[in-house]
Amino acid sequence: MRLTQTTRGARAATRSRDVCVFGPVPARRVASVRVSAAMAAVSGVTVKEVPTKPYEGQKTGTSGLRKKTKEFMQPNYLANWVQSLFAALGDEVKGKSLGLGGDGRYYGKEAAQIIIKLAAGNGFKRVVVGQDALMATPAASALIRQRKLYGGLIMSASHNPGGPENDFGIKFNYSGGEPAPERITDKIYGETTKVAVLNMADIPDVDLSKIGVTKFGDFEVEVVDPVADYLVVLKEVFDFPMLKTFLARKDFSLVFDAMHAVTGPYAKRILVEELGAPASCVKDGVPSPDFNGGHPDPNLTYAEELVKIMWADKAPAFGAASDGDGDRNMVLGDKFFVNPSDSVAIIAANAQACIPYFKQGLKGVARSMPTSGALDRVAADLKLPFFETPTGWKFFGNLMDAGKCSVCGEESFGTGGDHIREKDGIFAVLAWLSILAHANKGVPDGGKLVTVADVATKHWQKYGRNFFSRYDYEECASADADKMVAHLRDVIAKSKKGDKFGEFVLEKADDFEYVDPIDGSKASKQGLRFVFSDGSRIIFRLSGTGSSGATVRLYIEQYTNDPAKLQLDAQKALGPIIQVALEMSQLEKFTGRKEPTVIT
Repeated sequence: MRLTQTTRGARAATRSRDVCVFGPVPARRVASVRVSAAMAAVSGVTVKEVPTKPYEGQKTGTSGLRKKTKEFMQPNYLANWVQSLFAALGDEVKGKSLGLGGDGRYYGKEAAQIIIKLAAGNGFKRVVVGQDALMATPAASALIRQRKLYGGLIMSASHNPGGPENDFGIKFNYSGGEPAPERITDKIYGETTKVAVLNMADIPDVDLSKIGVTKFGDFEVEVVDPVADYLVVLKEVFDFPMLKTFLARKDFSLVFDAMHAVTGPYAKRILVEELGAPASCVKDGVPSPDFNGGHPDPNLTYAEELVKIMWADKAPAFGAASDGDGDRNMVLGDKFFVNPSDSVAIIAANAQACIPYFKQGLKGVARSMPTSGALDRVAADLKLPFFETPTGWKFFGNLMDAGKCSVCGEESFGTGGDHIREKDGIFAVLAWLSILAHANKGVPDGGKLVTVADVATKHWQKYGRNFFSRYDYEECASADADKMVAHLRDVIAKSKKGDKFGEFVLEKADDFEYVDPIDGSKASKQGLRFVFSDGSRIIFRLSGTGSSGATVRLYIEQYTNDPAKLQLDAQKALGPIIQVALEMSQLEKFTGRKEPTVIT
């Protein structure tokens, strides 16, 4: 029975009363906000039926619902979406446990209290929440899996800026720790268009600063160390004693930039307390509600301070950064940038030898369609099953659950393994440290250290190099971006094999479509592809990770196995094909943008 269903007699006996609306309410509206005092006792907790009205546009994308923080702070805006989620899930949530955490951005603590009350009001028996409402996305996936929770809510807008003028977000991860599949996100959206009542437990706010259990009748809130369960999983994956020995070398140094985001506490616990690195190696390690006014996206543009450190005269041997919620990563060596497409390929090529979790070999590998073909070449060499998926981690999750994928990655600085069901920034960092530790086993301290650049160059010498770059044009007018996409679809419709675009000969052009080999579901219109006879590619996508407007993403790739060209600057090597991409798309004409916001 739905929690809001009380007996007719009980309804008749109720009277109206003033209640709190869940979100800031302008003073002029308070007196008019009233609700039926119809109550239902759930697990010994009184539940109020709070009337509400739908908001337009609460469409759940590949990474949940992301909007400006002020939108989320509208009366009942967050509560509507959460109630719609619970309605979409139905009675199966009754008596179950829910995980909860976030990246520490502005409004997260207030949002957590609303979610806890809604969880109690909709029949959950327990909420397990990270201390201070913190929980990195990969740690949330680990928590769900370790504790066998029904699922979890993650309050994050990932790599987007935070604060009252910037972004907030929320997403649901299912029982395997994976992002909710479309069959659930579609239901959530349907419920948001008709939500009329919030089932809100009449309980006080919980002190989220103290680890422990708070009970309200049979309902309980457990505040947990946000690192602990995740650390247990990482110790099952990596050789921590080997890493600790390597980090103790006097000729090795590292810096980890948490970008004032959630991975600061994780880096301190793992790199410093567990592996013995100096505390000074963690840069900007205290989470800030607005990320100290920064943009917590680990790339060469927004991690500018780290880049300066790694290109200084006396740079550390290893540098890394993670994003707002800890699922993305950037890896650097001394004056050397590891492209994310290369990073996942190098990790896959070395995983069996360097990472105990993979010592029996990989089950398979996968990459998102826009990611370069570097991983494809490793898969062919190791005779591994290989999958090319749409952008979105949920597609990897299906493959992992079916035992077909061990390592996967996206060019958008996401890398992961099947130890959890999310991309995992710390995992990528520890994987690279494991590769370096293994490569330097026979090198005495103070000898010629095998560097990040050495590892990458050795990989290119064996497999060739897929030069790759991504141009992001952020916050374009959506209508303009749509016109450009329509133009490109027309170009595809008129193109045929053998057509020339500059010096490049077309092999095929299409709008990428994916049929999931596990459940047979189809994902259409996942990116416009121009594939050329030499393996070069041009891809266009509109990103769904922003909170306003449209982000146009242009991906360019060209392969070489010429030893004389392996060390070329990527932008120089890709110059001719970049020009072809800009001309065929007429990007400047449609969007008015002469330069990208970010170049990767």
